[in-house]
Amino acid sequence: MPEKKYENLKDVSDVVISTRIRFARNLKDYPFPCRLNDEKKCHVAALVKEAVLDGHSAISDRFKYIQMSELTQEEAVSLVERHLVSPEFISDRQGRGLLLLDDESVSIMINEEDHVRIQVIKPNMDLDGAYDLADKIDTMLDEQLNFAFNDKLGYLTQCPTNIGTGMRASLMMHLPALKESNAMGRISASLSKLGLVIRGIYGEGTDPKGAIYQLSNQVTLGISEHEAINNLRDIASQLITQERTARETLAKNMIIEDRIFRSFGVLQYAKLISNDECMQLLSNLRFGVETGLISSISFDTLNRLMIEVQPATLMKNVGKKLSPQERDRIRAELVRTALLQPKVPANRRLEN
Repeated sequence: MPEKKYENLKDVSDVVISTRIRFARNLKDYPFPCRLNDEKKCHVAALVKEAVLDGHSAISDRFKYIQMSELTQEEAVSLVERHLVSPEFISDRQGRGLLLLDDESVSIMINEEDHVRIQVIKPNMDLDGAYDLADKIDTMLDEQLNFAFNDKLGYLTQCPTNIGTGMRASLMMHLPALKESNAMGRISASLSKLGLVIRGIYGEGTDPKGAIYQLSNQVTLGISEHEAINNLRDIASQLITQERTARETLAKNMIIEDRIFRSFGVLQYAKLISNDECMQLLSNLRFGVETGLISSISFDTLNRLMIEVQPATLMKNVGKKLSPQERDRIRAELVRTALLQPKVPANRRLEN
């Protein structure tokens, strides 16, 4: 049997930042959240909380329950910035709860658009690992909560676009070369014909800050979960190849190379950096690492910084409200510390 093309892509961390699997589920005996009053929402939240914390899973005792209405605005927004909840989930926090695993790889939103949103995030490209964990949690909860399911339609969800598997599989991808080449419009149009969608960093309706995109399946009805995942993997492998090919051309462009090293210089020495500027500079720096122009910085460091420099997360970690200028100062200091002491050899490549 010929080897599938994506099986040759053993390490795709230069393009794929993370993998996410999300299941939308509803309790059979309760109306959708939009039809529930606050009292009923709290009752559903209590049922889901008990099913997880008192469940028989080996990781049950690693979850903590968060009552969303008790969070500050900064704490709530930080959850979105860390990709643990959706922007819609924090828009009205009354009657909503969150179950969060201690390493933040699993989050369970209660009473978002559906009663239960199970989400698993894995670093790099690990669709099978993320799916296996999400499936185990889904099975455990279904045994106790009895999810709404129809033999013909599959899992029943509030939004018709989720009916069927109720699953969204997505990859967070860094695609600066394709963006620079003005290819994203064409790619987006082609993907829609294949049952996939590519969106901004925080999902639908958001901008691709720092050239970070979410690629996910759009079809949930009439297709199995494994078929959706394999389709996503096939298309992702093509995007990875296209991005790498576009990089090879751009990396030879002196203007692009100059932009990368200027970005590195600003990040190392600036005293004030806004969030939007920081995301673009980090994206440029990551591009430099991806093309081999810079080798003293790891992908893990850059991925972490792209989260930690976000406004609400910055304030959450500091533990107090900050003015815009204070955030810009602390952000610059955070980045400077992370990128400390690079060395520049004569061949223009940065080595440890």
